Amino acid sequence: MEQLGRHILVEFYNCDKEILNNHALIEKYMNEAAEAANATIVTSCFHMFNPWGVSGAVIIQESHLTIHTWPEYGYASVDLFTCGDSVNPWVGFDYLKDKLKAEKHEASEVARGLVDRIQHNAKEDFGEIKFKPDTK
Repeated sequence: MEQLGRHILVEFYNCDKEILNNHALIEKYMNEAAEAANATIVTSCFHMFNPWGVSGAVIIQESHLTIHTWPEYGYASVDLFTCGDSVNPWVGFDYLKDKLKAEKHEASEVARGLVDRIQHNAKEDFGEIKFKPDTK
């Protein structure tokens, strides 16, 4: 099955509550997870909620990583969506699992941009379809 991207949906449970409520650490760990996965960071944007919780996104040349934390429950929801063969979202997953000190997790991978479906549903012939990152 040829695809353009991989999207990992993650539920982290029983995480360190202080880490989950630390805006600076969450942003640092998400950027480091992108780097560990061999992604090229474009920008990141994070927000601290009152009284607790952090949400944010790391935009990468190959797509994005997002997180939403609920420190009061020790829970974090993470998406790691990457395109191309040079980035491995599971490396980012392992990095975050360790940094958030998650005792339990659930994760599933969804294939994105299935080439045969793109070709089948397209109004025009694209020829060969493959991920082409912006090299600028």
